[in-house]
Amino acid sequence: MNIITSKPWDSKSLRPTEEKHYLNRRKALRQLGLATGGLLTAPLLGLKQRQKQNLDFTFVGLSDYFPADLNKRYTLDRPMTSEYDATHYNNFYEFISREDPNIYNVYKFVDQFDTRDWRFEVSGLANRTGVYFLEEMIKQFGLEERTYRHRCVERWSMAVPWTGFPMKKFVDFFGPQNGANYIKMTSFADPVVMPGVRNLNHYPWPYTEGLRIDEARNDVAFIATGLYGKTLPKQNGAPMRLVVPWKYGYKNTKSIIKFEFTKEEPTTFWNQVAPDEYPFISNVDPTVPHPRWSQEFEKMIPDGEQRPTLKYNGYGEFVAQMYNK
Repeated sequence: MNIITSKPWDSKSLRPTEEKHYLNRRKALRQLGLATGGLLTAPLLGLKQRQKQNLDFTFVGLSDYFPADLNKRYTLDRPMTSEYDATHYNNFYEFISREDPNIYNVYKFVDQFDTRDWRFEVSGLANRTGVYFLEEMIKQFGLEERTYRHRCVERWSMAVPWTGFPMKKFVDFFGPQNGANYIKMTSFADPVVMPGVRNLNHYPWPYTEGLRIDEARNDVAFIATGLYGKTLPKQNGAPMRLVVPWKYGYKNTKSIIKFEFTKEEPTTFWNQVAPDEYPFISNVDPTVPHPRWSQEFEKMIPDGEQRPTLKYNGYGEFVAQMYNK
């Protein structure tokens, strides 16, 4: 097992992609016939091709960073969910299709979604802002594997091994300014490749979610870039997603393209759709029922084994202090 060693956090080792380099890069991609339109990202070139084009980056593809060492601090009280079940039973509303309206059959409709060469924007009340490549973050922060429980608001649950880096490293690097109380996350949304965005046009796309800064800095909060020792499957939120296992699953923003540090509590997707059902905090709590069902029990995927719901999904020792003030 390999782990990528983090480099010192200095201002020179990670910085926004300068416009002139970005434009040169896009020019080279166009010359190779690989540029894409709209919000889609360009495919990664092989290293020899990059060197031949005199491009100023040395990315080699996210798969080269896997697998990573297991962080043994986080343990499970249940069997690990199989990789097949975890990648074939999950919600990602952007990919719901009229051809198969089953909301869990996401995997059937992700082929056109190009997640390579992924960029995201950082904006708002932060000391560092700009556009960054995901691979820059991985090289900067390193990767580790964590086994976490996952609890959906619809009462099903899993236990899966995520690979990624602590969100605290991310937040501290970008440096929230005085007055930054929250971090808002925005997901990729393109009706061309995402049938749900195209078909469910009554929803307030793009998908947005948020955390308080203290939540984002909690040791358990995680930015995942992999699953089961490999890069994230598209249906599970590739190539980068939030994992906050003490909250219901809809808080775990997928395919993130923007982080914004804000003073005010950000508007979130499901809270706009049904404010009485999806509050901002959304911590797992068996004593607080959903308006349409009890949260006292959960059902394990795939066999439906029923278990009592644990407050904070069993992560109280790590997170309860944030809410007991």
